[in-house]
This record gives sequence, structure tokens and C-alpha cells, in this order.
Amino acid sequence: MPRAAIYARYSTDMQKQSSIEDQILLCTERMKANGDNLIQSYTDHAVSGASLMRPGIQMLLQDAISGKVDTVYAEALDRFSRDQEDIAGIFKRLSFAGVKIVTLSEGEINHLHIGLKGTMNALFLKDLADKTRRGLRGRVEAGKSGGGKCFGYDVVPGEDRGERVVNVVHAAIVKRIFEDYADGKSPKAIAKQLNRENVPGPSGKGWGQSTINGNRQRGTGILNNELYIGRLVWNRLRYVKDPDTGKRISKLNPEEEWVVQDVPELRIIDQDLWEKVKSRQAGLTRKPELWQTNRPRNLFAYLIKCGTCGGGCSTVSKGRIGCSNARNKGTCSNKQTIKRDMLEEAVLGSLREHLMDEELCKLFCEEYTRHLSDLNKRHNSALHLYREELAQLEKEKSALVKSILNGVPGDLLKDDAVRIDGRIKELNRKLEGVTERPALFEPGMSARYRQEVERLIDLLNSEHHRSEASDLIRSMIEAIVLTPAEDRDGPIIDLVGDLAGILSIASERGSSSIVDDLSNLNPDECEALVAGAGFEPATFRL
Repeated sequence: MPRAAIYARYSTDMQKQSSIEDQILLCTERMKANGDNLIQSYTDHAVSGASLMRPGIQMLLQDAISGKVDTVYAEALDRFSRDQEDIAGIFKRLSFAGVKIVTLSEGEINHLHIGLKGTMNALFLKDLADKTRRGLRGRVEAGKSGGGKCFGYDVVPGEDRGERVVNVVHAAIVKRIFEDYADGKSPKAIAKQLNRENVPGPSGKGWGQSTINGNRQRGTGILNNELYIGRLVWNRLRYVKDPDTGKRISKLNPEEEWVVQDVPELRIIDQDLWEKVKSRQAGLTRKPELWQTNRPRNLFAYLIKCGTCGGGCSTVSKGRIGCSNARNKGTCSNKQTIKRDMLEEAVLGSLREHLMDEELCKLFCEEYTRHLSDLNKRHNSALHLYREELAQLEKEKSALVKSILNGVPGDLLKDDAVRIDGRIKELNRKLEGVTERPALFEPGMSARYRQEVERLIDLLNSEHHRSEASDLIRSMIEAIVLTPAEDRDGPIIDLVGDLAGILSIASERGSSSIVDDLSNLNPDECEALVAGAGFEPATFRL
């Protein structure tokens, strides 16, 4: 019985969880009617279709390419993606793997659907964005809110959306911040004082210096918000998604594209106080974007997190790492610190301890080689079938030519000629520049693996090559969590990310079963799995 999978997605938190269940139910009915057998359902919850950086779709593509699925069902083609490039890429990969796509709206998907529906979905996204921006601009030009909350104001409920009024309590806090800064206090000192007095911040939590200082060029932060002087500025920033990561990032628009409206009824700060603050800011020589061009000064900079409050950790004294919130804001009780060199040695020492077992290296390399060999065989088999089909089509083409020479009318053979010629061109495109992959034989891989791990550790301890080697280690670590411990001098260290998963497998699994584990890992039973699409990042305690 053909093996089938179902993919379901809903876009935002505004939609309901039941949307996923409804999609799966309808797809299951169609699948049973077609006589297919459900293998697995893949889902993405509250995730936009404008990017492929979704765990559900990535797992589906992996399983389909691995030959575990014959047909994929979905409610509609836009459930996979609304991006033309992405939907074409999904169709191309699944077609190469011999997997069909069937949707409830379009039926079995072909190249025509990809071209037309992909264009329609992309136009839908652009049209929706343009209409939304037109609507927001109209509200801003009428002196109303263009979206988002602003500390110091309350939204007026009712049908006339976008109306705001001054919140007297919050306005007093805003005025106090401006006065303290104009008197010479730093944003950091202001934030610590507000936190000591338990004054709630814009997010309802503690204050930070970036909340107050923000970015002058981008108009962010309490001290740079022109609404406080009765000047509403809209379209200063635009937000776009990175096509590679799917992350939403902001970019500064040219000043001539800004929409500015005077709203004197919303003024909180008088002009003299505003000018004093701007004058002091102008005297600062530090470039606000300088940090973006600097490489991390330390191996694990920006990756270390506090296990108590979840905030970042930084250097709190010479050579020691601790919670930044405990030091700068006073909002965290975690006062325990650890020497930087001890933390780095704990992570690098785990590499030596868990990744250098000779039998483990050998078994892993053998399994890796076997898996790549299977992929090469599958690739070569597909090439062989394409070449056999091409040879057969050439014979059929020659037979058609002979038939025409023997007097058979060309109109009778036209359809066959078009079909054969089209398929020949398609096969030639697939075979162009593609060669068979040689059988993989790596008798020395285990020894080289050990050498490379040793070399990596040496490079991390080398002044000349440390930065290049640290990029590799940092890319495999999502966070290093420091949790205070009462029964020991230093905090408990938890490593989170891909490296944690690798160390967990190496340390917790017996070497005799490594091959079986690598081939048959079950995500529902495995607690320490390398972080990947659809799985939570693995954690490893050092």
C-alpha cells in the first residue's frame, strides 16, 4: 500500500489550534479514499508561510528524500509556502525523490500549478502588505496610532481605532527619566534606581539601559521617542525577512519616506528639556553600531546565560563571569560567578573526554561511510535508469523517422514525436554535467577524525588561529547556562545546542549499540538528540 504523509500549517496566533486538526482530518479522508496508508503527519503551528525555516516542513523534506514517503497530502499548495522560490524548490526536491504532492484544492500538483499558484501566492503577500501599509498611513496622517504600544499612553477602546491618551502615571516616569538624564545620570544608573524602587517598565518587567538609551538614529528608546514632544513619526523603519534565516530584521528608511504628523495633545516633555537631552547625547563620541563590526573577544561571548533569570552573563570582575542582571539591574539573585578559563576548559575538556574514544570513533566512522555509500548507490541507480530510458527514446525517435520516410503521414505521428522529443530534452538536462559517484572507502577516517579533533582543540588554544576555530565551536552551541549551586564553589554548567547532543550521544550510549542508535534513533524515546529540525535543542551537563 502506498505510503502517505500529511502536512498542515496555520499562520499566526490569531488563528486557532483546531485549524491543524481540521486540515489533518480532511486530508486523511482524501488519503483513505485514494487507498493510501498514513505514515506520519507533519505540522507547523503559528508559523508564517513566507519562509522555509520551519521544523515541520524540514522534517517532511528529510523523510521524503530518504524514501520514507510516496505521497504528501495538504489542504492547499499555500500550506507548504507562499514564496515562489520555496514552493518551486519543494516541488523540485519531492519530484526528484519520486514523491507526489496532492492537495484538496488543486488535486495532484504539476508544473502548471507551481507556476500559477506560486505567482498568485506571492502577489497575495505583496498585495496584503501594500493594503495594510495604506491603511496604517491613513490612520497616522489623521494623528492616530500606526500600530504598537508606547509607554506613557493608553489606547482608547472603541470603534475609532488608533486613538491614544496620556497615561498620567507613566508620563511622570518618562519625565523623571528625561530630567535624570539631563542632570548627568547614565541610563544604566537610571535603570538600576527604577528597579530598586520596583517601578514597572514598558514590558512589565525590569528596566534596562537599552530601554532608556535605545538607538538615536533609529528613534528607539525612551530618550529618542519624538511622540513625547507631540511629534508622531511613522515609517522610520521597515521590517523584512532574511531569505536565508527567515528572521525578521529592521532597516532604516530614507528620511524623505517618513510620515510625520504633529499631535500636540500627546506632548509629555517640554521643548527645553528635550533639547538638553539631545545636547548631551550629541556630546557622546561612541558609535552606536560599533559592536556589530567587532568579533567576540572571548570564545563564548554572548552565549552564556543565567539559569535563574534567563538573562545574559558577562564579565563582572577580572576574569570572572556572572549574571549581568544581578550586577547591572539588581533584578536577579544569582551572585555566583566562575572563572572564564575554567568555563572554557570545562567545554573543551569535554571534547577530549567524550569524542576521543577509539572504539566509538571507529564505529561512528564506519556507519557514516555506510550511509554515504547507500546515498551514492541510490544516486547512481537513478542515473542508470535515466540513461536506459534515454536510449529507448532514441530508438523510438529513429522508428518514427523511418515511418515518415516509408510514407506514414506526419500528422498521425505528431503527438508521439512531441512527447518523445520533450522527454529526451528533459533527460538530457538532468544528465548534463552529472556523473556517477564512486564507491566510498575510507579505511583511515577514524584516525583522521581523532587528528582533526586534536587539531581543533590545539587551534582553540592558539593565539593565531583561535578566532577561526572558535567560529566552528560557537556555531554548534546555542547557549551555556550557569545555574547557582549551594553545594559547590562554582555554578552548574549546562551546554545547549548541537554540540550538547553530540556529547550526550557519545557519553550516554554504549559503544556496542552506537550503529543501531545512529540508524534508528526515535525522537520520542531519545532524551539527548542532536538539535535539528523539529526537535528541542539538546542539553548536556558538564
